[in-house]
Amino acid sequence: MRIRATYATFVFLARCVVVGLAAAFVLDTFAPGIVDRLRGNAPAAGGHPATAVPAAAATSRHAPFSYAAAVALASPAVVNIYANKVTTVPSRLYPIPDPLTQRLLGYVAGPAMKRTDQSLGSGVIFSSDGYVITNNHVISRADDIQVLLDDGRVAQAQVVGTDPETDLAVLKIAMDHLPAISIPADTGVDVGDVVLAIGNPVGLGNTVTMGIVSATGRQLKMSDYEDFIQTDAAINFGNSGGALVNALGELIGINTAVYARGTTADGRGAYTQGAEGIGFAIPVSTAKAVLDQIIKHGHVIRGWIGIDYADIPPARGATSRQQGVQVQRIVAESPAAQANLQPGDLLLKLDGKVIADQIDLRNREAALAPGTKVRLEGLRGNVPFAIDVTLVQRPAPSTTGA
Repeated sequence: MRIRATYATFVFLARCVVVGLAAAFVLDTFAPGIVDRLRGNAPAAGGHPATAVPAAAATSRHAPFSYAAAVALASPAVVNIYANKVTTVPSRLYPIPDPLTQRLLGYVAGPAMKRTDQSLGSGVIFSSDGYVITNNHVISRADDIQVLLDDGRVAQAQVVGTDPETDLAVLKIAMDHLPAISIPADTGVDVGDVVLAIGNPVGLGNTVTMGIVSATGRQLKMSDYEDFIQTDAAINFGNSGGALVNALGELIGINTAVYARGTTADGRGAYTQGAEGIGFAIPVSTAKAVLDQIIKHGHVIRGWIGIDYADIPPARGATSRQQGVQVQRIVAESPAAQANLQPGDLLLKLDGKVIADQIDLRNREAALAPGTKVRLEGLRGNVPFAIDVTLVQRPAPSTTGA
C-alpha cells in the first residue's frame, strides 16, 4: 500500500510539471507580453518593452568611456614651444705659468663663453591666421622661438606682446592651414567636471592626461590677476602654456603652474615634495581677453583705482564671510588718493553692484577703460559713504609698488 501511494504522488507531480511547461511554452509563443509582466519587465510607454540601462551609462552623462574624440578635436591646435636663449657664462680664471708674474698678477681671466639655454613649453593656436597663446615665463627673454605643430611642421614664432601680470604671451606664426582650438560658448566650469591636459611634458611631445576640476578661483599670490582653475590632471615641466580642455575637447584654460613652495629664478615657484595632483590653469575667458587686447594694442590696458585691497576679515562669531573688500594701501597721486579714500575703508559696491570679493573687484576694475568714472560705496568707521572715482590706466607693477 505504501509503495502504491508513493507511486501515485510521483505521477501527480510529473503531470503538474508537464502541464506547467506546456502552458509556459504556449504563453511565451502566443502572448509574450503576459510573460514579460510575470517576469517584472513591464512594457514602456508606447507598448515597447523596456530596455535596462547599464548603471555605468546611467551615471555618465558627460563621461564617455573614451575621450578619443575630444583629444582628436583639441590636440592638433596644441603646439610644442622651444624657446632658446643665449647667455654669457662668466669667464674662468687661469693661473699664470711664470711664478714671479703669477705672484704679481695672480690669475688672468679667460675669454667669455656663450651658452644656449632652451626652455620647453606648450602653446595653443587660437586662430587660423597664426596667433598662438602661451605662458610668458616660457618665452621670457628668449632670442629664438620655435613652434612644432602636431602634424610635424615647424615654424619660427614672433612675439606680438606679453602680459606678465597674468603670465600670458601672444606669438604669431606664418603658416597655412592652421587648426584653431574650439572655445565653448559658456566658458564657465564646475568642480567635478572632467578635464584633459594636453601639452609637451619634459619634452616628450604631445601628451594627454586626465583629471577633474578640483576647485575654481584659486590664488597663488604670484601676481595681482589670478583666478586659477585647480585640477588634478597631471601638469609637469613643459606643460606650461598648453591646453586644459573639457570632455568635448573645448578649451577651458591654459595650463600654467603646479603647487609651489618658495620662488625660483623664473618666478613660477619650486615643486613641493609630496604635493601631487595640484595643478593650475588660467581660465580661457582671461586668456581670450588678454589675447584680444595684445592683438589690438600690443599690450593689455587696464583700468586702475590706485589701491591695494583684500577680503574683509570675518567678524568674531560670524557664520558667513562678509562681501566687499578692505582698503589696505593708497598709492600716492592715484585716483583713490585724489578721491580721499583711506586705508581701512570698506568698499561694498561699485556702480551700484555688490562687490563679492577682491577677485571680483580686481576683474571689474581691470575691465573698465581708463577715463571711466565710477561710484564706490562703502563704510568708514561704520559710517556709510559714496565717492566718485575716475580711473586711469594701470601703470607697470614696478611703479605701483605691487
